[in-house]
Amino acid sequence: MDNHLKMIPVSKIFSDVHYEVPIYQRNYAWGSDQIEQLIEDIMSTKDDYFLGNLIVNQKDNNVYEVIDGQQRLTTLFLLERYLGIAFANDALRFEARDKANRTLVILPNTNQLTDELQSSEIKEGYKIIDDYFEKIGLSSEKEKFIKRLDKVNLIRVQVPAKIDLNHYFEIMNTRGEQLELHEIAKSNILAKISSPEAKKIASDIWEYCSNMDSYIQMNYPKKQRDKIFSDDWSSLSDKIIDFDSLIGCYKNEVMIEESFTLEEILQGKRVMSSESTSSDELENERFESIISFPNFLLQVNEAITRSSADDDASLDDKNFLINLQNNWADESSSKHFLFMMLKARVLFDKFVLKREYARDYKEIGKWSLQRLEKYRDAKGDKPKYIGTFGGDEDNRNRQIRTLQSALRITYTSPKTMHWISLVLSSYFNDENADILEILENYAQSKVDATRFETASGFGFERIVFSYLDYLLYRDGYSFNGHEIIHPLSNDWQFQFRSSIEHFYPQHPTELAPWADADLNCFGNLALITVSGNSTFNNAMPVGKAGTNPGIIAQSLKLKIMAEMMGQNNNMWDQKLAHIHQDEMFNILKFRGGK
Repeated sequence: MDNHLKMIPVSKIFSDVHYEVPIYQRNYAWGSDQIEQLIEDIMSTKDDYFLGNLIVNQKDNNVYEVIDGQQRLTTLFLLERYLGIAFANDALRFEARDKANRTLVILPNTNQLTDELQSSEIKEGYKIIDDYFEKIGLSSEKEKFIKRLDKVNLIRVQVPAKIDLNHYFEIMNTRGEQLELHEIAKSNILAKISSPEAKKIASDIWEYCSNMDSYIQMNYPKKQRDKIFSDDWSSLSDKIIDFDSLIGCYKNEVMIEESFTLEEILQGKRVMSSESTSSDELENERFESIISFPNFLLQVNEAITRSSADDDASLDDKNFLINLQNNWADESSSKHFLFMMLKARVLFDKFVLKREYARDYKEIGKWSLQRLEKYRDAKGDKPKYIGTFGGDEDNRNRQIRTLQSALRITYTSPKTMHWISLVLSSYFNDENADILEILENYAQSKVDATRFETASGFGFERIVFSYLDYLLYRDGYSFNGHEIIHPLSNDWQFQFRSSIEHFYPQHPTELAPWADADLNCFGNLALITVSGNSTFNNAMPVGKAGTNPGIIAQSLKLKIMAEMMGQNNNMWDQKLAHIHQDEMFNILKFRGGK
């Protein structure tokens, strides 16, 4: 191997070495999605596994400045600290960030310092790891997990001497590894397209589909938009039935075949047509896709070939090129995939929810399920966004939006988001598909597969909590004749929740602990955000409900528990917990397929 490259087992990455994260890099920012995905990748390892590159600049003997890969490296540091792997306290340091360095040194005993002296991001990252190991029952098998780290490797890449590190970091940070895979797939597919006209169409499909955070119609220049899409822009034109039917949309255009070197691509010369976006179309920036473009490509591929069973390998970006390679077998397969990509983007934008940042939700965002349609004012044709199924606040639109958001916050790893390809394939096969029934049946099958009635504590899977909250949202809920949940309440939305909360705490400070069968029964549990769980800590139920109503509201199940307690003189006891469990199980068994 080149002297500038060194393959290192993750278990040895911090042995006799010091890493420094320079000040120009951003703070640690990984959350539960990325951290849990990293752990799951390691857990799935049987043979040797390549985790990625760590780009460094050697400053001194065994001292390396981290140029790219610091988020993954910091997470590995937290993980190995949690596992008890021995290495120097200063094996990882952040330049001029005292809070971060203090927190790294004192882990896991963060109660030694006040919150003001610690990095909340690093502390939160460590807690996510701790919670995840507890939830999936790995906390008692740390030694087995440590052995897996011997089979997981990073390649430490030493940058060439005299390189402009600031420029190099800017390229790596803004483009990343996905560009490489994205460009390789594009190159292979476009290489099979023979004529200049077809290459231009293919390149446009790729480029305009790659901008995931605006509706595909608005990515196209107006002269193509009016030909490719229907009169109201809401779908593909009836005349667009395959790749070759797009040729007429480019009639009389001068075809310019652009070619850039890799260096030019990295310098940002690979850009979309300047006329694809006008000033009055920038409102599209308020939308955010729930998946990246590389994952969208995998979703399209799975939707084309989807069987009845979910196969995580088909959506795993570790298999990105392998999964897609059949689509550049010849010109016919390349054209077919490109057309299905375009068709899928129209369906994705119309029938799969997004995050929307506008008006009262400009900062935090909200779930949005809207279709694009054209309207005309004095300045010409413009886009408008209305609820996909009968208007934004139509009951059916709210119901489907809430069900999709339940699935989104449950299956956070891109390789497990099979419900998206299910939506796409359903509409590929039937433009009038009943997506509500399809997704309810899908979610119910996932719940049934968990065998929830025999689970306990952290053994309950997220889908059980999420789908139950959806059912409560859909149908409402009353206890002792008192309506607690109003059906299809418009002011409630799913938040990103991953932490199982014991309403009666595991380690109460005031009263005696409950027996395990009572403590870990479903009736005493709810799914809330990690920060909400941390806030609740070991407080008693009446204290949780009285001082943190916003956290209670994160879960409709938890809201019911708090109301039941209120009807019982603010006492939450074992009897109520088991009554609640029985009623929630009945909802999952008998109303889930409604």
